[in-house]
Amino acid sequence: MALRLYNKDGTKLFMESEFPCISHTSDGVICENIISIEPPFGRGYYKEIYFEGIHIGFGAASLNENTVFYFESDDETVEMHFSLKGKNTAFSDKFSSSIGFEANQHNLIYANQINGKMQWESTEFHLCEINFNPNVFKRFLPDEKLFNDFKNSMENGKSGSFSPNNFCMKPQMYQIIKEIIGCERKGIYKKMFLESKIIELLLVQLEQITTQENQIHSLKKKDIDKIYAVREIIINNLNKNISLIELAHRVGTNEFMLKKGFKELFGTTVFNFWNDTKMEQAKSMIIHQDVNIKEISDLIGYKNQRHFTTAFKRKFGIPPSQLKNKF
Repeated sequence: MALRLYNKDGTKLFMESEFPCISHTSDGVICENIISIEPPFGRGYYKEIYFEGIHIGFGAASLNENTVFYFESDDETVEMHFSLKGKNTAFSDKFSSSIGFEANQHNLIYANQINGKMQWESTEFHLCEINFNPNVFKRFLPDEKLFNDFKNSMENGKSGSFSPNNFCMKPQMYQIIKEIIGCERKGIYKKMFLESKIIELLLVQLEQITTQENQIHSLKKKDIDKIYAVREIIINNLNKNISLIELAHRVGTNEFMLKKGFKELFGTTVFNFWNDTKMEQAKSMIIHQDVNIKEISDLIGYKNQRHFTTAFKRKFGIPPSQLKNKF
């Protein structure tokens, strides 16, 4: 497969990605590649990991200006697309309509040897995309009526997205993507870990599509953006105590709308999300960093280590010291 991106006038090659098909990859071997985004386009990176019919791509960049790229691909693929930051729209004569993403949205896309252009409408972007060989993907697609149109599109080679309306990303998706991006295992162990996380991510995505989350939210777009802004504030201030009223005021809403919207969008309360995020961060530090329990407790905002230990055990079933002894 090859994917080529050109600059806005189509004269300069910006990025080219070529990776082997399934027959060229040995069992247990992972291929990895990092592409640097450099001036005059901006600064950032795009990393690729691929093995046995699966391609993972993720990256983040600051572009110097709103940019248009031309792309061409000679492959057939199903893509799980997650837009964590930024806004972009893809145009192709193979699509019945343009496919666009804003921050905190996801969808499934089937693409069969497409070419066209991609317009980046914001200068900051952060994304994760996981591509499957269609034959690999079909093994996971539920045998439900809801997916018949998408299956038929693949059978007929008709490119397009699963739904004309993107879905709002769930908190579990961010955590799984973080684990995929941060995986430091090697060889067969990395392959096994990534496979398990990709299936977990696909499970969350398909469950959301087939449940009430596929229904239209009562929230307006501007309110959804505010709820996601609160999520960012929480993630960036885990060691602080910020009241609901202050959170609401920071994003220009009120406490009632914040509580109602957060519950509707993420299926949990602001407090529970904050606590779960703290615990997941603590777990990650225990596993991946050489930091003692007292330091971790302080870093995520617990003045009393005993209270942290109690909260951690309530979340994971074991005290943090017991988890640390395993690593």
